[in-house]
Amino acid sequence: MKIDDQPIPELPTRIMHGVGVSPGVALGIAYVHETGGLSVVEYCLPADRVAEEVERFRAAVQGVTEDLGKVRDEARRLPEQAAEEVSFILDAHTHMLQRSRLVRGVEALIAGKRINAEAAVKRQIDDLVAAFSAMEDGYLAARAFDVRDLGQRLVRRLGHEEDATFADLPRQSIILADELTPADTAQMDPERVVGFATEFGGTTSHTAIMARSLGIPAVVGVSGLTRSLSPGSTVIVDGTEGRVILNPTSEQMAEYRKWRAAALRRSRSLNRLRSLPSVTRDGYRVALMANIERPEETNPAVLAGAEGIGLFRSEFLYMNRDTVPDADEQTAMLTAVVERMDGQPVTFRTLDVGGDKLSRLFEVGAGPNPAMGLRAVRLSLARPDLLRTQFEAAMRAAVRGPVRVLLPMVSSLSELRQCRVHYAEVFESLKRAGVKVGDEPPPLGVMIEVPGAALNADAIAREADFLSIGTNDLTQYTLAIDRSDEQVSHLYDSMHPAVLRLIHFTTEAGRRSRAPVSVCGEVAGDPRYTGLLVGMGIAELSMAPPNLLQVKEQVRRIETDAANALVRAVLRQSDGEEIRRLVAEFNAEREE
Repeated sequence: MKIDDQPIPELPTRIMHGVGVSPGVALGIAYVHETGGLSVVEYCLPADRVAEEVERFRAAVQGVTEDLGKVRDEARRLPEQAAEEVSFILDAHTHMLQRSRLVRGVEALIAGKRINAEAAVKRQIDDLVAAFSAMEDGYLAARAFDVRDLGQRLVRRLGHEEDATFADLPRQSIILADELTPADTAQMDPERVVGFATEFGGTTSHTAIMARSLGIPAVVGVSGLTRSLSPGSTVIVDGTEGRVILNPTSEQMAEYRKWRAAALRRSRSLNRLRSLPSVTRDGYRVALMANIERPEETNPAVLAGAEGIGLFRSEFLYMNRDTVPDADEQTAMLTAVVERMDGQPVTFRTLDVGGDKLSRLFEVGAGPNPAMGLRAVRLSLARPDLLRTQFEAAMRAAVRGPVRVLLPMVSSLSELRQCRVHYAEVFESLKRAGVKVGDEPPPLGVMIEVPGAALNADAIAREADFLSIGTNDLTQYTLAIDRSDEQVSHLYDSMHPAVLRLIHFTTEAGRRSRAPVSVCGEVAGDPRYTGLLVGMGIAELSMAPPNLLQVKEQVRRIETDAANALVRAVLRQSDGEEIRRLVAEFNAEREE
């Protein structure tokens, strides 16, 4: 019997809030998934049992590797995009079991501390989870869940426990858990599981990416979720607004049914735009591109109609490893993305880590203020071997399609010039070695995300091949606000007049020097800002793939004369509230 036909139980209604990571609304019956923590008993081993314990651990590693292979086989039934996503994730997990820091660390603990395998796994996992969780970058911090998942699998294998499965869940089930692994998500049948919510997790977790690939509404970060209900309760998961309603009233059920129907109509309307050009009403062309974290996100970008990759972050290449990836590995990875984009440009950002991130790999201290310390291009220039390897990979991949190289967190013209010297030397070295490269090196651009770079954009634009405005950090550094700090996050405002003036100044500098300017921060994917950006003369926006069609819809509603007038009015303002009012009025007129 469908949920819509069932009576609503007389239980207390509770509305809980989290982070919506996969849009849509799901109505169903709760299935509480118990995962538990990594709890083990630790004991000391006699010296003559150490070798035997290491072998027991290695057998568990082999068993988990086989389990992951089975999950990969099961995932083949999923839609193509989701199946490919699972394959990449499980390949990464399998790699972590192949003589990685995790495995070597456990074996060293067993031998050095003479403790049992379960305890050694827990110690090593706790260390790795703490390291990842402390990282400033949200994507890298989210890898703590992947590490914890492997630890739980290893402990279960050592204890001969079976993994839970979702294969036999009834239709219209909604899974509620403290956290879900990508392998858990891979076993979800969208015909049975209509949504899920977890207490932990973030927007960049593999589980969140899987939910979006499967089209399953999902909310993460719902504090106290699994302690608030019993299995069999009626639940609404609103992945758009980030809400979970436990035991909803009849009125709430009716309201969400209407919302769900409206959302389906809205989705169909946006999908009709997929093959239409991104041009304003008077013919101004705005290229809409995608930001991606990893190669497997290329498929969602293509399916969303992206005209290229405007920002391809390279940090994932350096995760959970003790050695820096060489030029061959980076070239193969980048070439795969370039070929998948089939002639559309791919903008490869060089490494943006340092300070408190990946310090073990790069042997740099965290410093008193990591956000302003040795990171991004500063770290690359301090370690030119890292930079030159990435330059080489980009140049070699560029023979398979258009590639652009983007330098993060540039704050001075001197940094660009130093990078130019390395760039030219790498290109000439490859040609002398007979390596196949283009007639010219790929365009080399600068990311404008530091106020000093924005204010010096005239000089930078004369020597950079292109500029890309990173509005997230530009806003943070301009206003001296850490948006991850809940005490001040409400002050983070990309419509602050100072931020908008820096964006406008940069755009004008690019126009005068004929250097193309794009925007690749969250502002680019927010339709509220589209009129402002078009009015400033921005012709390229790069965003998360799910936002592409909404922004395209807004582009097609705009006339450039009206957008130009909006910018003139906004730049005369000194109050953010007045700017928001002007922008809201402009957007409301376009919707009529």
